[in-house]
Amino acid sequence: MITSRAGAVDRSAFRLTPADLGRRVMTRRVVGVVDDRLQFGDTLGVLTSWDPDTDVLTVVNRAGEAVELPVAELVAGKPVPPAPLRRSLAAPEPPTAAELQRIAARGWNALEQEALGGWVLRASSGFTRRGNSTQTLGDPGLPLDEALDRVQAWYTARGLPAFVELTSPGSTPGLEAALATRGAQEAGTFVRTAPLARLAAPVSAPAADVRLARVADEAWLARYQRVGADAVKTAAARELLHSGASVWFASVSLPDVPDGPAAIGRCVVDGAWAGFAAIEVAPQARRRGLASAVMATLASRAAEEGACGAYLQVEEVNTAAGALYDRLGFDVAYRYAYARLAD
Repeated sequence: MITSRAGAVDRSAFRLTPADLGRRVMTRRVVGVVDDRLQFGDTLGVLTSWDPDTDVLTVVNRAGEAVELPVAELVAGKPVPPAPLRRSLAAPEPPTAAELQRIAARGWNALEQEALGGWVLRASSGFTRRGNSTQTLGDPGLPLDEALDRVQAWYTARGLPAFVELTSPGSTPGLEAALATRGAQEAGTFVRTAPLARLAAPVSAPAADVRLARVADEAWLARYQRVGADAVKTAAARELLHSGASVWFASVSLPDVPDGPAAIGRCVVDGAWAGFAAIEVAPQARRRGLASAVMATLASRAAEEGACGAYLQVEEVNTAAGALYDRLGFDVAYRYAYARLAD
């Protein structure tokens, strides 16, 4: 029992339960006794786990640190709303296309990587082109034709198609022409950026209870459309999804969507920039503002960790997603394409 000079401490203000997992919470705990007076410390952050065996909960604070808190030491605890983003929060200075591509690559860190001069060959058991393509920023240290031969051989040895990431501007001069002579076929992607504060605008799903987690559980993965039945690719997906400086997974559950989360999203925080991906909504739950609610909650968390700019990547052909990101204030910063070398 926690006691002070005045006797037992009132713990009626502790109102958290395991049902609050994923919510932003405020806790107060006893950190010591000075002159027979209890000293308290507060922790604000996301409740990410509650161990039933040890009765210890974990809260990830604003700095992204996981703080373990024995329930027996807590005298207060309650859920609190997501942190409001200041509308005046300025976006960081826009990086070059090459700089932002490198930031994005750190947030989707390929399982196998090998340098070829300034290029980076990446492989991840075939899971996503981003994780299985050569990033061509800089000089490969070889004539382009020879460098592309090396790329082709590297992927062939792994039983993978050879994709080259062609960034405009940013990739090696002359590369686009060299790829064209080889008949490489392109699939274009837009990189969009926005001030993080724009994502905090009121959403049309005020009742959406968005939960955050450090780990993508089975329910989250079931909603993620890129994970199939292939065990090797699924293992690669788990590793890639959790790669990055500070990764968060969001989910929303609704009573009328019984087969898993109604909506999900992923965010990786890397300094001033927060990258958004895997924004998925169940077909029967669309047009309810859930995607906006997920992104607003992730944006709030990223801002707590110091981010002020947002980026995402969307395929040119995905016009529905493009329309959503238009409404959320994302502008097209540049374009890149995956060019596939002929087998």
